[in-house]
Amino acid sequence: MLSESDRSLAGLRRALDSGALTARALAESYIARIEDLDHKTKAVIELNPRALDDAEALDADLSHGAVKGPLHGIPVMVKDNLNTAAPMTTTAGSLALEGLTVKEDATVVARLRAAGAVILGKTNLSEWANFRSARSSSGWSSRGGQTRNPYALDRTPGGSSSGSGVAVAAGYCAAAIGTETDGSIVSPAAMNGIVGIKPTVGLISRRGIIPVTHSQDTAGPMARSVADAALVLGVLAGSDAGDPATAEADRRGKRDYTASLDPGGLKGARIGCLPGLAAIHAGAAAILDGNLRAIREAGAEVVEGIALPEAEAVRPLEFQVMITEFKAGLNAYLAEFAADVAPKDLTALIAFNEARREQVMPYFPQDLLEKAEATAGLDDSIYCNARRDCLRLIREEGIDRVMAERELDALVVPTTCAPWLIDWVNGDNRSGSSAYLAAVSGYPSITVPAGYLFGLPIGLSFIARAYEEAALIRFAFAFEQATKVRIPPPFAETANLQPCPSPPGD
Repeated sequence: MLSESDRSLAGLRRALDSGALTARALAESYIARIEDLDHKTKAVIELNPRALDDAEALDADLSHGAVKGPLHGIPVMVKDNLNTAAPMTTTAGSLALEGLTVKEDATVVARLRAAGAVILGKTNLSEWANFRSARSSSGWSSRGGQTRNPYALDRTPGGSSSGSGVAVAAGYCAAAIGTETDGSIVSPAAMNGIVGIKPTVGLISRRGIIPVTHSQDTAGPMARSVADAALVLGVLAGSDAGDPATAEADRRGKRDYTASLDPGGLKGARIGCLPGLAAIHAGAAAILDGNLRAIREAGAEVVEGIALPEAEAVRPLEFQVMITEFKAGLNAYLAEFAADVAPKDLTALIAFNEARREQVMPYFPQDLLEKAEATAGLDDSIYCNARRDCLRLIREEGIDRVMAERELDALVVPTTCAPWLIDWVNGDNRSGSSAYLAAVSGYPSITVPAGYLFGLPIGLSFIARAYEEAALIRFAFAFEQATKVRIPPPFAETANLQPCPSPPGD
């Protein structure tokens, strides 16, 4: 395989343009790595049988000087809840959709192809984007099995974009696409030691993506560096008539985000710090202390004493929004794309799972699907009031208020906890996440590798207001260049349980 620096998108672009590497050879090298290592991680749910043919066609174009775009010839993987045209299937990891093919790519996939990307395959995920059971195991699906963290194979990869995070970290592709409703890009990115961008809701089209919650759903890039993620974000962003939420995207957000890659980008910025997980974990506190020192040394002013509503204050309201919108969104998706070959609605899906309980539900049930089925629709006052109160708490009285009052350019907070042990009996053992802030508000965030706890990756998130992705990329890139902490995963059987660093002052 190529070296880490050569595997950057810029490095691959140089090698392809110079003729030192062909798109077919590059795709073959990634496929060989998947075949060699993915039996350990189960990040890839399906390879594209046409990937090598697609790569050869792109080589032919390049030999005639025809370059489609910045990803010409570069292998990218996409989460298995994004429509990919036949012969690939789209299943959200569920046996209920096994064999489902669609005629057209999701808008996100079409934009990747238009930019010249080779769609190498689909990545595993937490089944139904982690919306089947409150007692689920992140990265497990009935179709794909359990995805595992390449830093410690007995640890969670985070979810629900589990396979995308692992595929990028493990070097199975140059970049990948995940989706997020609440934490599903930034959490697996942080837990796999990579960069993930959760964009403003409405910057990227959701057309052709199996939904969870239209108020919060978005696709986004996952990559090994801020520069790579920024390049892919520019390919994906923009308005789409197939998703009315993107009406403002061309005017407010579409741009070349690589123009924001300024190593001095933190100079003069006011960054508000939220302790998050660091308030309850000594090792995380030590990592955050070093991160804040690096941010200050890079020229920013760190403003402490920031307070925002805790997750517990908004979680019941967000949950009501999610279960209500899931039922409406999934029924609409199945009616359009899957009615002839799969359960035609949520009622039929629940029945399918129950009839095949031993295959589909060997470890945990479908309680979230059942609660969604019991909701009364998008006109129900309980739902409408919950969505209104979500925005009031997190956006109007939360992020908007504190950023205005403290004159902040962005917030910074540990992304989530370190990866926990995989547990099919009790489910995920989360001990903290800041993802709800950007998720509920619909605002953008970016997570960057920030350190290691017992050899397990920890991420740091920068959060800002709507369509401020360019500023976040500027801050995140400057932080990344100042710290450069990322190390490739060792595929260890378990974590390196050496003593943690002591918190400052001990």
